[in-house]
Amino acid sequence: MEQLDAKIDELEKKMDALQHSIDKLRKIFLWSLILGVALFVLPLIGLAFVIPKFLSTYSGILQQYNF
Repeated sequence: MEQLDAKIDELEKKMDALQHSIDKLRKIFLWSLILGVALFVLPLIGLAFVIPKFLSTYSGILQQYNF
């Protein structure tokens, strides 16, 4: 019976270590997702402001030279 209790304790320790590793991986995946979305969405927001300014400047140049 003592041998069984020792084996159960050993397995509980391994399960705790595994749960700790899983929690770390979950946090890594969450931050990877947040960073990936940020690196994709923020440039899109920037382009929403830059493209109209570029087109305005470009059309002004074209009108200046009567194209």
